[in-house]
Formats: sequence, C-alpha cells, structure tokens
Amino acid sequence: MYHKEKSIQIKNSASALYNNLSVLRIAPRRLTHFTVVHANMVNMVSASWDGLNYTHRQLQSKEPNVATSTSLIMQAAFCVLPSRDLLVVTSQKGIQMYESDGSIMVYWHALDTPETATGSVCPRDIYLSLSHSIGVSSGAILVFDVPSKGSNITLSEVLEEHKESITDMASECSGSQECIANLVTADDGGNLCVWKSGEEFQLLNKIPGFDMSCSSVKLWKGTAVAGYGTGQIRLYEAVTGILHAEINAHARWIYSVDIAPFSGLLLSAAEDSLVRVWHMTITPETNSVEVAHLHNECVTDTQICGAKFCDGDGYAFAVTGYDLSEIIRYIQS
Repeated sequence: MYHKEKSIQIKNSASALYNNLSVLRIAPRRLTHFTVVHANMVNMVSASWDGLNYTHRQLQSKEPNVATSTSLIMQAAFCVLPSRDLLVVTSQKGIQMYESDGSIMVYWHALDTPETATGSVCPRDIYLSLSHSIGVSSGAILVFDVPSKGSNITLSEVLEEHKESITDMASECSGSQECIANLVTADDGGNLCVWKSGEEFQLLNKIPGFDMSCSSVKLWKGTAVAGYGTGQIRLYEAVTGILHAEINAHARWIYSVDIAPFSGLLLSAAEDSLVRVWHMTITPETNSVEVAHLHNECVTDTQICGAKFCDGDGYAFAVTGYDLSEIIRYIQS
C-alpha cells in the first residue's frame, strides 16, 4: 500500500520525545515544513513537493537574561489557525511562538519554575479572535488569544482539571461544526478531558486512564483516539466516554498517533520499530466505530518517536526515530 521514498536529512538526531515530528503543508507554495526536536534545538526543514529543494533552519530554546540557553525543548508543533499559522516551541523555561517558517519569533511566555511546558499545541477558534492552548507539567492548560497578525498575544485562560502532567492535546480535525466536543487533552495518568470551547472552555467529560500514560491523542468526528504506554489504542465516544474499540496495536510504548481527516486513516507508531496504518469507519445510525488494519512498516532497530501524515487524505506519511538524523517518508503505491 505504501512504499519508501527518499529520506530528508536533518542537522541533528531526534530526541526520544512523544510526537517528535510536526508537519505543515503549504499548498499554494507546493512546500511542506517539518520540525524535529533535538535537546535544546529545533531542526526545521522546508521541502518542495518535487523533492528538488530543501531549506534548513535551526531554532534554539530561549530564556531571560541568558545568551545561550541549555533549556531542553519538550515539543515543537505547528498551530494552524483560521487566518494564521504559527510554530510553537515549548521548553523547560517557557513558550516561544514563531511565524510558521521559523523566521521571526513573535511571542515569548516565561513559565514559573519548576513548571515545564510538556503538552502539544492546539488551536481553537473563538468568535472573531484566535486562540490556542498549551499544556504544562503541573497539569494546567494555558489558553492564549492570538490576533490574525502581529505580536499582541495574551494569556486569556488557565484550565486546571488535570492533576498530572499534560502529555498531548488535539482539536477536532474533521472540520465538522456538528461535533459538540472540539478539544481533547491527555495526561501522564492516561486521563482524557473533553472540552467545548466558547467565551470560556466547558468541561464535557473526563475519561479515566487507569494509571497508564496516554502519550498521544486525536479527535475525529466526535471520537477520541488515544495511544497508551501499554501499546494499546482506544477509541472513545468523546462526549459520553463510551469505549468503541480497544486495539492491541503494538508490543511496546506508543509514541505517536495521527489521523488523515478526509479518509479516516489512522497512523500509529511505537518503540517496537513498527508503524501501522488503520482505517476507521463511523456508522452514525448504530453509533459504532469499526477499525481495520491496512499496512505495516518496520524501521529496523529504531525507537520510533514521531509519525505524521503529510496530507489530509493520508497519501503520504513521515516518521522519525530516536537518534536518527533523517525523516523517513512513505507514499502510497
């Protein structure tokens, strides 16, 4: 179903972090941005779709009154808002927000020690303003208002439902306006919180995690898809918490899950060197979800730490592995 394409070389190897790969597709420019974290650096590569041109950039963690920061970066993720794209870098000391090509830092937010920004970045749309959320090690979720241009970014709300470190969060990726829930957050105890945004966030449901970390989560058509340290993937109806399916997907810790929203393809990657592609089918009449396994790829002797689809249909995906200085790409045959 998929075959391996030419890999993209990066300046430094990937750190062993959950979801250590972010992808932003720029269709008008026929360009795709990739980011991978290494220690206190973000490796960024901009690749043309014809595979002929690559542009490299490195971003370093920042902290006040220090020329060269050694603060470890926990994640770099693209935040796609309705009228603006940002690259957000979270570290032990603070949160940096850049224009999507990494050229200009537009905002820096300091964190109180020993709090660390650990979770992923998640966009949301609030009326005429733009916002996105960032999780921290205390379990709090920071919500920022982001203007359509400029650097007048402000912290607008702090959500404190989680009691353990935030590991990941995701907004509704299908684009459907009918879904009640539009944000799901996960923590180190495996707990999921389901939210509805508005002038203020409203907690809709809390799904218990049984003390096993949820390392990666996605939200698609009202279904929360969560990957765990047990190697299992669970699919819940987000608003009610009903368990639709539980898949023994991997033999070791899952580091990343992703969804191609237009096709319903699900990507999972783990420490067992395997990347798996699944297909999800939702039947609204019976309120059921079916999952079928479609494809395997093995990256031999590699602890996979990031995997993302490169487009909304799942035509291609990319993979990173701990201590690898390349982004491995696969495309449908």
